[in-house]
Amino acid sequence: MKPSGSERELTLYVQSRKVVTGFFRPPAAPSEVGVAPDAPVAELAGSSRPDRNLASEEAFFLSDDQAHAAALAEEIAGRRGYTVKTVDVARTGRIERLLVERIPSGARFPLLLGPHGLRLEGLEAFTEDRLCALMPTDLAGRRALTYLKVRGGDLERIRAALLAFPEVRELHFLTGDWDLLAVLEFPGAEHPKRQVLDFVTSRIRGIPEVIDTSTLVPEFSVTKFPV
Repeated sequence: MKPSGSERELTLYVQSRKVVTGFFRPPAAPSEVGVAPDAPVAELAGSSRPDRNLASEEAFFLSDDQAHAAALAEEIAGRRGYTVKTVDVARTGRIERLLVERIPSGARFPLLLGPHGLRLEGLEAFTEDRLCALMPTDLAGRRALTYLKVRGGDLERIRAALLAFPEVRELHFLTGDWDLLAVLEFPGAEHPKRQVLDFVTSRIRGIPEVIDTSTLVPEFSVTKFPV
């Protein structure tokens, strides 16, 4: 089944670092401190208060590693039709409730939670392959699976002949009733089943060593692999 809307919503938890910064704030303009714009310079100088120019404020910094992981997750989610809600547990003010509800004690950040309890935890988990596996998506092109029976001969020549077709995306050598499994792809096919069968009967069956085929055309296909 295709993923539903709720199954395409993920939550990414990150943990920034809170610091207190001290910096010099430029002197306020006369109108900002309640002094008439035409007041004498001496009066302005006498009314200045150096301590008003110093301020300490809280700031939150996300490490470059976590920021990179978050950017990669959001980029892949956008390509595959998912949405990612990012929550900084250091800034929510309710970290205790978050920990109780969804995040176990000792969790490592970043932490990406998907449907059905799927999760990626820690920087090393945020790779393209693992993010794509967490966010399966529909294939843009129509794919088909063709089983082939071949007579004995030069397998390397048969392999090269099949892979020379752009429509052949994967080739698997088997044991049993069938010798090969070819994964075919037809981007933008208007009549996919007829187009697939035309290709199999005219092109694949045209290879002298191929003596029989059996083809399946899925209604739709979902992949975890990067596309």
